[in-house]
Amino acid sequence: MNLINAPLGAEPRPVSAVILAGGLARRFQGEDKGLIQLSQRPLAAWVADRLSGHASEILINANRNLGNYAALGHTVVPDCLPDNPGPLAGLLSAARTAQQEWLLCVPCDVPFLPLDLVMQLHDHATASQVGLVRAADETGTHFAVMLVHRGLIPDLEEFILGGGRQVQSWQARHESETIYFGDDPYAFMNINTPEDLRKAERIAHRYARN
Repeated sequence: MNLINAPLGAEPRPVSAVILAGGLARRFQGEDKGLIQLSQRPLAAWVADRLSGHASEILINANRNLGNYAALGHTVVPDCLPDNPGPLAGLLSAARTAQQEWLLCVPCDVPFLPLDLVMQLHDHATASQVGLVRAADETGTHFAVMLVHRGLIPDLEEFILGGGRQVQSWQARHESETIYFGDDPYAFMNINTPEDLRKAERIAHRYARN
C-alpha cells in the first residue's frame, strides 16, 4: 500500500471516469440513488464535480431516468447486459463508449471524493506499470474505486459472461496495487442509508462548489 502526499496536477489525465449509478438502491426503497438530493444537488452531480477537470472524460452508467442524468452534462451509458448484473457490468458497458486509455470506476454515492484521486491513481499506475489500482483509507480498501487499463477489459467481459459479479474476485485475477488516501476521513464516505444521507448533509458545506 502506498501513501500519497503530492500536490494536485494541473492537467486532466487520459482517464474516462465512470460514475456507476445503475444499481437498485434497495436501502433507499429503490429510489434512484444517483439522483438523491444532497444539499439540493443529486449525488451523481457531487461525484462528477469532484472528478471534473481531473479526468479527460466523465461518463455516467445508469439504467433509469436517463434524461435526468443527461441533464448533468455528461454522456449516459446504460448497462449492455440485462437484470442489473452489478458494477462490473456498468464498467464494461461504459468501456464500449469511453475514449480514453484508462477507466476510473467510482460509485455514485461517494460525494466527497479526493480532488487528487484521478491524478494519484493514474500517475502511480503508469509509473509502476500496473494495470489496476484501487483506493484505500483508514476505513479499508475501496475495491469499487479503481483505475483499470483498457487492456483488461476483454478479461472483464469474459469474467462477467462467465457469471462473475464480485469486484474483488475479478481484481484477484490481476496484478494490482492500492493507494492510501489519509487526509480526509470522509473522502470515501458512502451514502448507503438515509442515516448516512443525514450525516452527509451536516458536512456537505465543507465540499460545496465555490
